[in-house]
Amino acid sequence: MEILGTSLRVCVDDIEAAVGVYERLTGSEALRFERSGVSVAAVGAFLLMSGPESELEVLRKVVATIAVKDVDEAHAVLTEVGAQIIVGPLPTPVGRNLLARHPDGSVFEYVDRGGPAS
Repeated sequence: MEILGTSLRVCVDDIEAAVGVYERLTGSEALRFERSGVSVAAVGAFLLMSGPESELEVLRKVVATIAVKDVDEAHAVLTEVGAQIIVGPLPTPVGRNLLARHPDGSVFEYVDRGGPAS
């Protein structure tokens, strides 16, 4: 499985204020989208999230988002090493994702930039 990068997940109260700060810090423009009532802004290596506390509570349990070349390959490797696939692969605004609980109990989101959803 080829890991292309990792995004740090940051839950914020005011996404508009946070986007300006993180755009300035990273020199990158935010890519914005909504998912399950949560506003998300991808800025450089950061995923800023703001929304209802009930949704953020779940999102805070995910340690990081890991970009991979192919979510199907990640699914196979994760299963092989004993990870529990919690959900996915599912389509996202930019590709596909899955959530997996590693054997040590840590939860990670794996994402790719395309391909058919499983």
